[in-house]
This record gives sequence, structure tokens and C-alpha cells, in this order.
Amino acid sequence: MKRALVFSLIFAVGLGVAVSAQTLSGYWETTIILDLTAAAWPAGVEINSEIGIDYTVGDWTFGSVTGVTNGVWDVQDFSFSGVLGAFTLSGAIEFDPTTVAFTELNVETGVSIAGVTFGVEFTLVPNGTELILTGSGVAGDVSIDVEIGLGDQVDCDFDFEYVEIVVGFPFCCADITAELSFTCAGFQYVEFCFDGLTIENLPWLTLGACVRFQTDSKVFTFDPSIDLGVIGCDFDLYYRLDTHGGTNYTPLNIEGIIFDGIQIACEIGGVQFTGITYWGPDVFGAGASSPGILAGYEDYWEAYQIATTDDGCCGPFSFDVTVFFDENGTALFDVAYLVANLEIQIATQFTFGMGLETDVQAGTVNDLTFTFLVEW
Repeated sequence: MKRALVFSLIFAVGLGVAVSAQTLSGYWETTIILDLTAAAWPAGVEINSEIGIDYTVGDWTFGSVTGVTNGVWDVQDFSFSGVLGAFTLSGAIEFDPTTVAFTELNVETGVSIAGVTFGVEFTLVPNGTELILTGSGVAGDVSIDVEIGLGDQVDCDFDFEYVEIVVGFPFCCADITAELSFTCAGFQYVEFCFDGLTIENLPWLTLGACVRFQTDSKVFTFDPSIDLGVIGCDFDLYYRLDTHGGTNYTPLNIEGIIFDGIQIACEIGGVQFTGITYWGPDVFGAGASSPGILAGYEDYWEAYQIATTDDGCCGPFSFDVTVFFDENGTALFDVAYLVANLEIQIATQFTFGMGLETDVQAGTVNDLTFTFLVEW
């Protein structure tokens, strides 16, 4: 009953505001996920609904986002942005409806005077505040950035926290970035860096380096990078240098080039085919570090996808199907996982979507997803 009341309230408020002014824009998106592997019903059902409204008047926009998960009102954010004379202002305030608590207030403002840009960012959280002052400007070939942090997340005052000054300037054949850092404990470091230094007979190799001075040490670091240019023929190569050392304690040693994977992509008649094979570092279960369509599916090392790219193919209907492969798979051809999504635009402002995820190795349908999107 509570769920129905919350959904009805959100819909009524959103619809009422939407029809009251022509300057309003927004969306209402609902996602229903059915986890068919759940042991108990309806534990495997997740319903997410979010309504966002933007009201624009003159140079100002005011926004609101309300979110509900399984009948629980868990998101309520308000935002604003606009121009006041020479100043630009923006901000947001966040609440946690589940605990009936204020979460965060953030306000930013900036102004440009005689080519120098000044900025202020104020953040307030329960029992804590922070104020960041910034300034930046360019004089000829020299650029300067200054950032000062004030605040104390425990005592809620404006004790000095840090100041960082960054200066960029050309020196010989390199562009130098100098950074000076202080905290409330005093001097921390001064660092000089450059990157993109090319070697005439090795155009695919560029060098970067930093030297950092601290009160008790000085460290010099080499940072080489590689760029093989355009591969061509719709191919992408994932590669890196095999390096060791690169400091004043251990000399830089470039042992070779490591190729981590390859991708091919081509479009035919509004449908794109993508195939990727990647065996680089952090590929198996170590977060979203894999490239391309493997992002988010790091347990797998290869994938193939077909997807629509424009309305010329299928009109208001779009889809994508992706097949993932596991190196130690037990199914035919090591097929391990299948993801399919489709969307159909029923009307100008209404889109229906459906998604399916199947674990082929386990023989289960993991998630069945339905989405409803209304925009105005």
C-alpha cells in the first residue's frame, strides 16, 4: 500500500507541475528487474523509478530529482544554475529520505576579471564544512593556477587545510608544469614535470618526467608512453610498454611492447558489429578496467556484439546482442554469458525497453529487465 501511495504521489506531483508551465522539461523513468535466480519471491524483484524536472526561467534553471527503489523513497535532490551579472552560480542540495536527513549542500561560483578567473566552492555536510578558493590566468606563455582549501570536517570551522599553486611555462623544447604544495603542517613539495617530449628517430615513443623536491628527498621519475598511430581497417590494438625502473634509484629499462588485445568494428546498413579480445592486466574480476564492450564484464576475455546505430535500419526499434566468452568455459565454443537489450519508441515521448542477461554456463536467466521512459 505504501509503495502505491509513494508512486502515485510522485506521478501526480510530476504530472501536475509538468502541465502548469510550458518552460518545464523532464523525464520519468521506471525500471523493473526480475532476478530469476532468486531463491524467494518477490525477493528477486527490483523496481526503480526516477522523476526529474527542470524549470528554466531566463538564465536560470532549477531542478529536482526524486527516486524510489522498491517503494522506498531514497533519493531527493534539488539543484540550480544560472548567471548573475558577471558571476556564474550553481549548486545542489541532497537529502536522504530513508533517514529523514540532510546529506550535502554544494555551491559554486565563478567570475572572470581582466583575463583572470576566480572561483569559490562551498561544501556543507553534517558536522563539516569546506571552502575552496581558486584562481587561474594566462600571461603570454605562462599559465598560473592557485587553489586554497579551508575547512575542517570535524569541528565545522574554516581552519587552513592546504594551498596548491600550479604554473605552466615553456622551457627549451618542453612545456613545464610546476606545482607547489603547502598544508597546515608547512611545506610539502615542489615538483616540475613535462610530458610529450618526442624523439626524432623514434616518433612512436614520447617521454615525460618529473622531479619532486621535498625537505628530505629529491626523486626523479621517467614516464614513457607509446603511440603507434592509426592502425587502420577498423582495427584497434591495445598495447603498452614493458618498462621497469624510471627513477633516480633504478634506471629506466624499456624491454619491449606488450599487446594486450585487439578489437574490430564495422558498420553495415545501420547495424554495427564489434568484436574484442583482451587479455591485458586486471581483466579478470578486478573492477571495470577492461576496454570497450568488456567494461563491466571483467570475468570474460572476449565478446562479440551486433547493435543498431540509427533509425535507418529499424525505424523506432533498436537492439543490441552481446555474447561473452570465458577462457575456462564448459559450453560449446566457451560461450559463457549473453546480454540482449531492445528499445522501441511507441510514441514521440514514450520509449519501452527490455533487457535479458543469461548465464549460459550456469544455465540460468539472471536478470529480466523492463524499462519505461517518458520525456517532455
